[in-house]
Amino acid sequence: MKRIEVWADVVCSWAHIGKRRLEKAEFGEDVEVVWRPYLLDPAAPAPSGTFDAHRVLALALERGGPELQNTLVERIMNAYFVDGADIGDRAVLAALAAESGLDGMAEALDAGEGTDEVHDQLLRGKAIGVTTSPTFVVGESAIAGAQPPEVLADLVRHAVPARELPDEVTRLRHAESLLEARDPLGALRLMGPLLAEHGDDPSVRLLAARAYFGSAQLGRARETLESLLERTPGDHYVRFLLGRTLQRSNRLPEALPHLRMAAAMSSDPDYADALRRAESEVS
Repeated sequence: MKRIEVWADVVCSWAHIGKRRLEKAEFGEDVEVVWRPYLLDPAAPAPSGTFDAHRVLALALERGGPELQNTLVERIMNAYFVDGADIGDRAVLAALAAESGLDGMAEALDAGEGTDEVHDQLLRGKAIGVTTSPTFVVGESAIAGAQPPEVLADLVRHAVPARELPDEVTRLRHAESLLEARDPLGALRLMGPLLAEHGDDPSVRLLAARAYFGSAQLGRARETLESLLERTPGDHYVRFLLGRTLQRSNRLPEALPHLRMAAAMSSDPDYADALRRAESEVS
């Protein structure tokens, strides 16, 4: 069975339209629909924000599977678009969940359940390039916007299957994508389980060091890079990043030897440029 992930905000009118078009699509095979969170306005405070609605939907998927989640998506969207209900109100969400067959949501929301899952999924969406509500993802293929039913059917029919990778590898790749998107704190959040279980792995530690550096946690970056350098003194990138970390920490006398050695070990122009700037600061 193929899975289509719908990354959407439940108060997005285009997501509502996209849902109707998805229901009309003729796939010709069994397709599992799973809803993933997207925030039109991440800074919106409660009750205007939809974070709690996404928490309830994540819990519906966890406890009852895609069918229950889809039932609840329909009720939430209908309550918002047709009845004008305040779906930022936890009591309203709990009642809608109960009507869909999911009990105990008032207590679950108060206890913070679903919070970590939604945060992680939002970061995953950012890592895979989701920037629009709705975005439909099947395997390695995606399409944005409320597409016509036939376009959605073609997406499912011709989608490139997702590669089966261990969760650790997927998390590492997503964290790398977040670093490239200049979200080092998001990268560190996704890396939490990796640091807890594989904190001695050099690739995990190096990515963490890059994220520490990017988020100006220079003390942690320095400690991590120094420990890596003890194990791999010939790694010119580790030496370069340690030099840059010391430079940003206003420790130029300590930074210069590392930057000079990195520039001698590699012809990377970034190394030479960093060395020139550091030497100009000293002179």
